Amino acid sequence: MNTKFHSKNNVVGSHFIAGLLSSILALFMFTACGTEDSIKSLKKKALAGDAQAQYRLGVAYANGRGVPENDIEAVKWYQKAAEQGFASAQNNLGGMYDNGEGVQKDEAEAVKWYRKAAEQGHIIAENNLGLMYANGKGVPENDVEAVKWYRKSAGLPGFAGGFAVSQYYLGNMYYKGDGLPKNVYEAVKWYRKAAELGLTEAQYELGNMYYKGEGAPKDDVEAYAWFLLTKSRQEWVRADKEIDALEKSLTEKQQKVGRRRAAKLNRTIPGFW
Repeated sequence: MNTKFHSKNNVVGSHFIAGLLSSILALFMFTACGTEDSIKSLKKKALAGDAQAQYRLGVAYANGRGVPENDIEAVKWYQKAAEQGFASAQNNLGGMYDNGEGVQKDEAEAVKWYRKAAEQGHIIAENNLGLMYANGKGVPENDVEAVKWYRKSAGLPGFAGGFAVSQYYLGNMYYKGDGLPKNVYEAVKWYRKAAELGLTEAQYELGNMYYKGEGAPKDDVEAYAWFLLTKSRQEWVRADKEIDALEKSLTEKQQKVGRRRAAKLNRTIPGFW
């Protein structure tokens, strides 16, 4: 399996994915009115105590949109909005403490803010809180709690059927038997959900399950198609080794079928980023 993302104790990629998506969502809110005039208006509203404006101003400072990038200012405005119960600000403030950006790194404080947002149903905060439990960051390591929060994030309706990153991590937990009984069929189920939402890491792992015949019938053509899709997205996972091995064992006809299948997947599955 892909060890970089399967190791639950390696959180560099984990928090990067969730944090990046959080920033993308936040920037979407901000760029709708990201002009100099809107910054002035935003500051006026933020100073008047508008929690959403405070959050959006924090996003602006965190990303250098309309103002010079300044993590300390970002933390200041996230904090103000977070203290008013604004879930996205709570999640982002947790991220700042988690990564030591604009504030002294404090994993326990990160957990505190992730939890506040997660308890309001913030889908990315639920994932982040699960990661903290899975890796023993700011809380004692607890795989059962990690699974609980991944499951909330993975299955929340109204967000493209669930957060793909959490679906992927839940697949990992089922595959390894961490926090619940090992079940490769459930692992395939969750990898597939995340793969169909465009997460390349999940596409790679789904290909692996077909390649090894774990949780799904062994199917080298289907594995080849998922590996080709993974490579075509040109993100962190490439599957070059597996593709080379399959091209030595599959017939030309089988490879042609696999390439057609990969092309169809590429047309129908959106990119995650």
